[in-house]
Amino acid sequence: MEVSELSKFDGRNGSKAYVAVNGKVYDVSESELWLNGEHQGQHQAGADLTEELGSAPHVRAVVERFPVVDHLEEPEPEKKKKGLFGLFGKG
Repeated sequence: MEVSELSKFDGRNGSKAYVAVNGKVYDVSESELWLNGEHQGQHQAGADLTEELGSAPHVRAVVERFPVVDHLEEPEPEKKKKGLFGLFGKG
């Protein structure tokens, strides 16, 4: 799943609530702590929370209790544009 697709699962308007942590996508839809895709006014479903979890008051194991539904794909690295020298193998 790409990040752009993950954002569609924000828990609003009856959609599923998914969050990504360390490349795994978890379904938090059934949790009362994620009503309407919002957690404690701090986090919104449909996002990669890897960075935010570093400062969370609980450990990552809490999130890992939820079902894994997909894996988050890393974005493709941008390819460097080849200039005139790129044609001759000189980057």
